[in-house]
Amino acid sequence: MIDFRPVGYVIGLLVACLGAAMAVPLLVDLFQGNGHWPVFLQSGVLTGLSGGMIALSCASGIARGLTIQQTFLVTTLVWVMLPVFGALPFLLGPLEASVTDAFFEAMSGMTTTGSTVFTGLDDLPAGLLLWRSMMQWFGGIGIIVVAMVFLPELRVGGMQIFRSEAFDTMGKILPRAAEIASQISWIYVVLTLSCFLTYLTLGMTSFEAINHAMTTIATGGFSTTDRSFGAYQGGMEYAASLFMILASLPFVRYIQLIAGTAQPILRDAQVRGYLVVIGTAAGMLAAFQIGVDGRGIEESFREALFNVTSIISGTGFASVDYQEWGSFAMVVVFLLGMIGGCAGSTCCSVKIFRYQILLSAIGVQVRRINAPHGIFVPRFEGRPVSQEVLSSVMAFFVLFVVSLGVLSVGLGLTGLDFVTAVSGAATSIGNIGPGLGPVIGPAGYFGPLNDGAKWLLIAGMLVGRLELMAVYVLFTVAFWRN
Repeated sequence: MIDFRPVGYVIGLLVACLGAAMAVPLLVDLFQGNGHWPVFLQSGVLTGLSGGMIALSCASGIARGLTIQQTFLVTTLVWVMLPVFGALPFLLGPLEASVTDAFFEAMSGMTTTGSTVFTGLDDLPAGLLLWRSMMQWFGGIGIIVVAMVFLPELRVGGMQIFRSEAFDTMGKILPRAAEIASQISWIYVVLTLSCFLTYLTLGMTSFEAINHAMTTIATGGFSTTDRSFGAYQGGMEYAASLFMILASLPFVRYIQLIAGTAQPILRDAQVRGYLVVIGTAAGMLAAFQIGVDGRGIEESFREALFNVTSIISGTGFASVDYQEWGSFAMVVVFLLGMIGGCAGSTCCSVKIFRYQILLSAIGVQVRRINAPHGIFVPRFEGRPVSQEVLSSVMAFFVLFVVSLGVLSVGLGLTGLDFVTAVSGAATSIGNIGPGLGPVIGPAGYFGPLNDGAKWLLIAGMLVGRLELMAVYVLFTVAFWRN
């Protein structure tokens, strides 16, 4: 039988930390004198006490390291419990949001999806806006640790190919995770501060800059205004594009870079492939705007680069309504969202390395057809790809497509039109942010959707953020029997 105490201990500590973090927006509201600070006081006390009691009641079970079963449970339940408590300020505050809307917003924040059910952001209390950004920032650093420590050990979706880079943690998951998290944390903080100072220099207020810096580095996409990045065009778009790309690269490469070696990041096939895709897509959309719409070269390139980077990284900022660029642009944007960034970053969706492994495997099959007696092996970064990794990647692709289809059908059954259902399913599983269509497109929001659709999207955000299998395995009989 599974011992739930280590699981409860980890979750309790994280919930307590989340409660303590609510002191920051509390102080912001108190300083501004808007009368909203008691909401964070109540939410913080309730969250902190709940987390503390859970951790204390489970403290007797932490003598041993986590087993694989316990690790699967921790990985999933953390992303369920933190949004539960993170939703309290939306329930208790001036929004008086429903349970569905509050949990949707919190899940969207923690999974760095960036889809929002709220409008009128410009008029919300500063503390509430800051809390939305903080949740995305916490979710961003959390998913890096999960991607570097837990998922390689759990052999999810081919992530085991990065085990040697994510350090040898088997049997020592908790201590090693803390060590890796400490290395990642200060890199994450430095990137956030650099982004903040850049935005500040380019004209944002300090409040706008810190909020957008957190959601940029987390590749989350929450903004302090309904216009998203449409309110900050020009040089700000170039700066945001740069930091979105930096946040999309493998954080283990930054650790190696600081250790004195730049070769890994320069030779990383993921990094090269990711930059090539961004450059190609931005060039295509810019050329399309110049040739078809007759727009200026600089403006076309800037808007194409920003929105391409925002979608492929899963950030979800929008500086323009790119649906107005035509059906070609919409198809490109949809496909970009299904690619994603690099493994071991704050990015989401399928990830570029899986496509590289898939293309390598296809190439091997083509060569085997042409030379039946030849010996060909799929390779990634020059290394042979094991059958275990290849099978895991293929299983991920199948699960992703099936999940996308099932979720699309489910959303359609709730009454959504085809474009909204399919793009909503894609944006939730891919943790992208905006969908397509007049309702959930870059100029819209998710508030008008019915509650059934919102709960399906919440489920999509969760399974997509945790690479599908880490969640699905919990629903198998074999998992609970072992």
